[in-house]
Amino acid sequence: MEFNVSQQLKAPIGNTRECTVDGQIDILGIGVSSKVEGTVKLVRTNRGILVQGTIQTQVPVECSRCLKMFDCILTVKIEEEYFPVLDVNSGAMIEIPDDPGSLMIDDHHILDLREAIRQNALLAIPMKPLCREDCAGICPTCGKDLNAGECDCAKETIDPRWSKLAELASLKKKNKQKKETE
Repeated sequence: MEFNVSQQLKAPIGNTRECTVDGQIDILGIGVSSKVEGTVKLVRTNRGILVQGTIQTQVPVECSRCLKMFDCILTVKIEEEYFPVLDVNSGAMIEIPDDPGSLMIDDHHILDLREAIRQNALLAIPMKPLCREDCAGICPTCGKDLNAGECDCAKETIDPRWSKLAELASLKKKNKQKKETE
């Protein structure tokens, strides 16, 4: 995931190079590496190298309904511009952009994709990940995993403040059934 871009920095603006990404990154910062693979395109710009591509990976996350860990598959789009710190021809220092989130090409002209992939993968993780679309979750009373079957808890009791609304809903349902039988 490191690419030497010294020759590309000498090339004219618009010069393009395709690269394959295949490696391991600790995306979540918990000591567990995730395999990342995909392709990126490196394009020479007037200020540096623009990286565009799609990376596939998976990260361990907790289901927001049943609280079980599962591997969430991510497709991560990357579009980041990297700026050199040294002029490739003269070796002189180049002024770094003021943006604190700027990604840099090091003084050996190595472009390292790991941090860009990590940041973009973190943004691609769903806010409420689900182990599967029809996950039933856990019982709020006893905590049983409802994916494994129903629990023995009493079904929902209606808050007395909503009882009149429940009566109206029940009456509406009865009227609808009555109309269907006529």
